[in-house]
Amino acid sequence: MFLPIFFFILSILIPHSSASNDFCIADLSLPIGPAGYPCKDPKSVTVDDFISSSLTVPSGNTTNLYNASFKDIDTEQFPGLNGMGISMLRADLDMGGLTPLHTHRVSELLLGIEGSVLVGFIDSNNTAYYKTINKGEVIIIPPTLLHFFYNVESTRAVTYSFYPSDDHGLQGVDSSLFRGNLPSEMIDKITLLGHAQIQQLKKLLGGTN
Repeated sequence: MFLPIFFFILSILIPHSSASNDFCIADLSLPIGPAGYPCKDPKSVTVDDFISSSLTVPSGNTTNLYNASFKDIDTEQFPGLNGMGISMLRADLDMGGLTPLHTHRVSELLLGIEGSVLVGFIDSNNTAYYKTINKGEVIIIPPTLLHFFYNVESTRAVTYSFYPSDDHGLQGVDSSLFRGNLPSEMIDKITLLGHAQIQQLKKLLGGTN
């Protein structure tokens, strides 16, 4: 008697597969909600909804402070990602280009596409792990740990990053300290930087106070 009841309960709890719940292509014409975008009508879905060429296009102008440009690919650029818990990023790094110390709330899988990039992260015991990643090699960066990467060659480097989240939640150390409104006097107290250095960095990165 127990087994039939058990399987009956399972049949209620486990959703039945159908074309409408195998996926949820984002309908970008409708407002986004807490669970993501509403689903496009499955009858109008085509194979092109599951394909994106966003990673094949350079991410942008690298004439900036970091000699680098970055392009996030999420649901708004690739509606097929809606509800899949995945996002991506392309980084283009000129000679000397870098991503300064930053962190994400989730892990990152970084794949070398062109050139050679030195990738490193620092664990909670202050041990640094770093190595040069070449074309076709991957490195996994654990969630929340501070990490960085920079181009070690004289030619442009390209990397792709993949995250197990719709929003990987990037937070940069430099941006958090010197691009926002944290008062200089407070930064002076919580870091070993001098007031003049703090003011210079705030001016460079556009911070206030």
